[in-house]
Amino acid sequence: MSSPDRTRLVVLFGGQSAEHDVSRVTARHVLAAADPNRYDLVAIGITRDGEWVECSSDVSSFGDALEIAGDKVDPFSALTAGSVVFPLLHGPMGEDGTLQGLLELAGVPFVGSAVLGSSVSMDKIIAKRLADAEGIAQTKWRGMHAAELTGPASEAVLDGLADELGFPMFVKPANMGSSIGVSRVNERGQLRAAIDDALRYDEWLVLEEGVVAREIEVAVLGHTVSPRASVPGEIVPGADFYDYEDKYTDGVAQLHIPAPLSEAEAAQVRELACRVFRAYRAEGLSRVDFFFENPGRGWLLNEINTIPGFTPISMYPQMWQASGLPYRTLIDELVGLAIERHATVSRYRNA
Repeated sequence: MSSPDRTRLVVLFGGQSAEHDVSRVTARHVLAAADPNRYDLVAIGITRDGEWVECSSDVSSFGDALEIAGDKVDPFSALTAGSVVFPLLHGPMGEDGTLQGLLELAGVPFVGSAVLGSSVSMDKIIAKRLADAEGIAQTKWRGMHAAELTGPASEAVLDGLADELGFPMFVKPANMGSSIGVSRVNERGQLRAAIDDALRYDEWLVLEEGVVAREIEVAVLGHTVSPRASVPGEIVPGADFYDYEDKYTDGVAQLHIPAPLSEAEAAQVRELACRVFRAYRAEGLSRVDFFFENPGRGWLLNEINTIPGFTPISMYPQMWQASGLPYRTLIDELVGLAIERHATVSRYRNA
């Protein structure tokens, strides 16, 4: 049980997606940074097989990533009354609304978006359709099912995609993050292999026009109706695009925070990021990524990420650090937002 002056904070990590290891790294950093005088810290790891395990929260006993080892627990027993849950599961079965539905059923406050915001943001096809409906500019794109991209008739489909989107083209699983399964395709001969790789992770794919543009990101924090945006950051990828190695290992991407933009450009992209956050019914935190094609079409939405990378070297915490909100304080703000949102939702549900 939590002491009277401390909140029981359950850090939930691991999961069944290809981003399992990324989640373990994130959890280690959050546990190390969270204020032990403010929280009773509990670490719950979800194995690749979906089992819930209560793990040690003593980060001094681990390396760069938290290990999932300990006694198995029942999910609803782990999510006791009086807890706040900090989900750090990236990708499917963690960021797509499935876990959020469980947390809502358990009746516990949790950091981040609820079922709707999580699910529409995670699925790149639905997210792009929503952006189109909201009049938010983005690159040319197509959403396709595996059945359309395989079989005897598929080569003609691929020819049509090459004509429509041109090269370079990006091929992505519709439900995956951390650039897993993503390929940059520079010519028609590379397209089949890129599609086959992406189909390892999802039956639905997004194919996008490649653009020559700057990559600008904004961290957004707050409730759906009242978000606030950080200073923008810029990524100059070390590879053909901002890939997994650049994000989490020893990549050579250059990160510029704040991004070298004029005051007017920075204000414009921060306002647009908040608009996207509201449109997607996001909650708590999101990182909103843009392409800045100038000269050209200006700001183009790339994607919204409702559980962004959250290690100290990740863009989301770094942008808030540059905006005057340190890592530990950012955790406190997110926990506070979770408690506030839970109180609002409970008031309506119990009316």
